[in-house]
Amino acid sequence: MPEPNKFSSNLNDNIPPHNLEAEKAVLGALLLDQNAMAKISFLKVQSFYAPQHKKIFEVISELYNEGKTAPDILVLTEKLKSKKELDLAGGAAYIASLPGVVPTTANIEYYASIVLDMAIRRNLLHVSAKIHADSFDASIPGKEIIENAQQKIFELTEAGQKATYQTPKNLMVSLIEKIEERNRNPSEIMGTPSGFNDLDYLTSGFQDSDLIIIGARPGMGKTAVALSMFSYITQKKKTPAAFFSLEMSDIQILTRLLALDANVSMNNLRSGHISAAELQRLSDSAGRIYETPAYLVDMPNMGILDLKTLSRQLCKQEGVKIIFVDYLGLITAENRALQPFDQMAEISKSLKSLARELNVPIVALSQLNREAEGKTPGLANIRGSGAIEQDADIVMFIHRERQTSDSAKSSDREGIETELRISKHRNGPTGTVNLIFLPKFAKYVEKAKKEN
Repeated sequence: MPEPNKFSSNLNDNIPPHNLEAEKAVLGALLLDQNAMAKISFLKVQSFYAPQHKKIFEVISELYNEGKTAPDILVLTEKLKSKKELDLAGGAAYIASLPGVVPTTANIEYYASIVLDMAIRRNLLHVSAKIHADSFDASIPGKEIIENAQQKIFELTEAGQKATYQTPKNLMVSLIEKIEERNRNPSEIMGTPSGFNDLDYLTSGFQDSDLIIIGARPGMGKTAVALSMFSYITQKKKTPAAFFSLEMSDIQILTRLLALDANVSMNNLRSGHISAAELQRLSDSAGRIYETPAYLVDMPNMGILDLKTLSRQLCKQEGVKIIFVDYLGLITAENRALQPFDQMAEISKSLKSLARELNVPIVALSQLNREAEGKTPGLANIRGSGAIEQDADIVMFIHRERQTSDSAKSSDREGIETELRISKHRNGPTGTVNLIFLPKFAKYVEKAKKEN
């Protein structure tokens, strides 16, 4: 015979967390206060534990949606009768008893917070049980289990958030303060600066939660643009940034960062024909780069799940404020059974969702289709899916004449005039930024700086 107290403890451990009195208090307050529903919009039907309470809350919500802002006991009972669900709600006598349970309707938000807390605990048990079961399912990759678990936990952290409203009276003071601050510092960039003044003027810097797409045909310098920005952000601004390279190794990326900062030819670095002056510049640059908060991720054929997991880790543990991805076409979708078009749509949606979740800008490089060769590129030239155009907050294209063997020597000396064309800007103007591409150093500079 088990000890009575031990039996009782085991029994309670098997009952999911709940608080029936708090649930009754919420429902009773809803029947007494016509403004109560607006105060607890974060509660859902599944927030309640008792089946009869779920049914009562579901029908009260329906009555509110129908315009009956104060459904009383009679209205609620008749509605349940018409749906033949009165017994499922506990009966007329049970519903009539609910208002008497409420000490005061003024505390409905407190009662609702208890109901929500119990619901979160039940959901945690459900998530942990799912993780436990999936861990024994050999058909599910381990990384997928981790990603799904992270996503479920993140959803639970957002539970209880409710829509709110503000009036101009509440917002105007803080808005005027921001405008006055910008007036005192007119050159200040509100987001993460790219290092190109004309681009930053159009965008006010890359804004948190934005997805920025940089598109170009192969060989036009997408990676060079991204690394020029990355170098400025991590070196000049000392802002932690991550660079996901699916095309080049981390050593290759670091070599290019060294070359563009030291102004040493990539050919010289590869061949070893380096002068004493260049060696000194490389040494100085190496010292600067060594101290930068730059995080390089080298993983060919990276899946979107891996990218999301590592991005969360970098932002949480290293304080990363902006993420670069080179490039979209090499990311592996979660569902490989989908058509390529749908896989790219899934990846695009995931990146935008990730930018919002982490509240950092994500700059992703993208290939353009062959129709863009030799022409001014546009949104229709993005390779893979129209979803990229839809999800992105900013879409910009690199446009310049492709090098020929005759122009290669002169371009090494003078650089190649290049347009960075902003074709979509969800929250600002579009326009063209004039840059100079220096193929010798694999970097971009502003046209004005090159002339100076």
